[in-house]
Amino acid sequence: MAAVTAPKQDRSRATRQRLLEAAVACLAEYGWAGSTVSVVAERAGVSRGAAQHHFPTREDLFTAAVEYVAEERSQALKSVAARDRREVVAAVVDLYTGPLFRAALHLWVAASNEDQLRARVTELEARVGRESHRIAVGLLGADESVPGVRETVQGLLDMARGLGLATLLTDDSARRARVVAQWATLVDEALG
Repeated sequence: MAAVTAPKQDRSRATRQRLLEAAVACLAEYGWAGSTVSVVAERAGVSRGAAQHHFPTREDLFTAAVEYVAEERSQALKSVAARDRREVVAAVVDLYTGPLFRAALHLWVAASNEDQLRARVTELEARVGRESHRIAVGLLGADESVPGVRETVQGLLDMARGLGLATLLTDDSARRARVVAQWATLVDEALG
């Protein structure tokens, strides 16, 4: 019986994965208003019923999608093979200016107007923020016992998020490159 169950579980995991990836893509492309369970199911190539089997409500689906995004962002940050702090700063900014951040942002905006979603997204983003900070501290080789270091790392993350917002409206890559270079210098000086 185990041989029959394993393929079913594999298919179930694959369906769930496709739904999460489709939800992220839909959020990034269509925003909250255009990202319905039906649209996501169609993009994932599954029925609406299959989508609702895995995620009973729209909020469940998109909260899980943002958790997926958060995990992807964390894994991407952990895998940064930077040789110096300048490369770490650039890698952090890249994470906040890509499609994963765009998808999360659409959910944040929706959560600001929908009470049932707000609590879930707020808790999730607090957890993601702590994890991102922890990973950045490690990558930068930062000693948070030194006054100002914690704030410097948090400032980097906040700056990266701001650049991610600016990228939504225009191709800001030329200005962003100059800002990243300056921030890399400031972070390197602040962390010694």
